[in-house]
Order: sequence, then C-alpha cells, then structure tokens
Amino acid sequence: MHYDQSWMGYGMVGGLEAGAISAVAAIVLYLILHVIGRNQGWSPLRKITIAFLLAMLLTGSGDMWDLFYFNYGQLQSVQLLKAKLAQVHDPDNIGTRVFCELIGAMVGAGIGWIMLGGDWRRVLRGED
Repeated sequence: MHYDQSWMGYGMVGGLEAGAISAVAAIVLYLILHVIGRNQGWSPLRKITIAFLLAMLLTGSGDMWDLFYFNYGQLQSVQLLKAKLAQVHDPDNIGTRVFCELIGAMVGAGIGWIMLGGDWRRVLRGED
C-alpha cells in the first residue's frame, strides 16, 4: 500500500526515513502481538516474524511492488513507462528505499522484543 511519500527526501535520506517508518510500525505491531500472543502461548520468534511481515505489508509493499513491476513488467511503450515513473516518488532510489524498509522492520521487531524483556545476551551466547 502506498502512503504519501511526497514529503520524504531523495536518495539515502528518503531510504532512512522509510526505514524509520517501518521500524516504528514493527515496534507497535510487536507490542500488539505480544498482548495477543501471550494468551495464545506464542514464542517470541513467532511474534517477531508476524510483526516483521505485517510491518512490511503495511509500509513496504507499495515500494516492493514498484520495484518488481519496473524490473519484470512488460512496458510496451516509452509513454507508458514515463506515466508509471511519474507516479513513483524517487524512482532512481527505489531499491535503497525497499532495502531500508526491510532492515527497519527487522530492527523494529527486534527492538520491540528487547523492550518487553527479551534476553538478548543469552541469545548472543548461543544458550537455549
């Protein structure tokens, strides 16, 4: 789903802004899923995964679709290509924006887990 990106910067600045939006969405979604998953007996990994996927669906799906469409879609004319590119904010750096959204959603879900008492030191040591 596309959200209004007209206020966002171009290049890496726009990518970092999109990543920050994805991170905040993932944190909020993890907090919501923690409440739901506590009653269902969900593991932290399941909550992180669902928060990541929902954050990407809400914040990154429009950019991912544009990236896929411009790479694999059959654009038969230059006029159609120009019309499609005119609808996209910063088409030159759409890959950077998608990458930053992926990283932001992943980091946001992890931050949500840490905020609610995730034992990250034990995970880094490799203990079960």
